[in-house]
Amino acid sequence: MVNFDLKMKLFVLPGLIFCLFASSLTKAQTLYETDNSLIVESKVDGIVALHIAYNKAFPVFPGYRIQLLMESGNQALQEAKDLTVDFSEKYPETNSYITFREPYYRVRVGDFRTRLEAENFLSQISLNYPSAWVIQDDISFPSLSLHPNTHDHE
Repeated sequence: MVNFDLKMKLFVLPGLIFCLFASSLTKAQTLYETDNSLIVESKVDGIVALHIAYNKAFPVFPGYRIQLLMESGNQALQEAKDLTVDFSEKYPETNSYITFREPYYRVRVGDFRTRLEAENFLSQISLNYPSAWVIQDDISFPSLSLHPNTHDHE
C-alpha cells in the first residue's frame, strides 16, 4: 500500500496540478461569441492600439542595407550627396539614405528584409561600387502589393 501512495504522490498529483493550471490559462484566453459578434477584453484592444501607435511613430524594422560610403572630413557631406545622385541615376527604383553619426557620413541604399536579398542586390551593383558591403540596419516598411504576380490593367 505504501508503494501505491508513493506513486500517487509522484505521478498523479503533479499531473492533476498541471491540468488545473493549463485549464485556468485557457479560460483567460477564451473569447465569447454572441449574436455573431465577439466580446474581447478591453486590455487586448489597448495592446493592439499601442502596437498600431508604435508602428506609426517608428515605421521601421530590422533588416539590411548596402553601405556605399563611410567618410569623414570637410568634403564628406558633398561626397555623400554626389554618390547619392550617381546611385539614384543608375538605380532609380532603389532608395538611398545619407546618415551622419559623428564623425562619419554614410550612404546606405535599399530596404532588404533578408541578408540574401541584400547580397543579391550587392552582386548586381558590385561592378559600379566595388567597396560596397551589406550591413544590418533599421529599414522602412517596403510597399507590398496584395497580388505580386498581377499587374494593373485599365
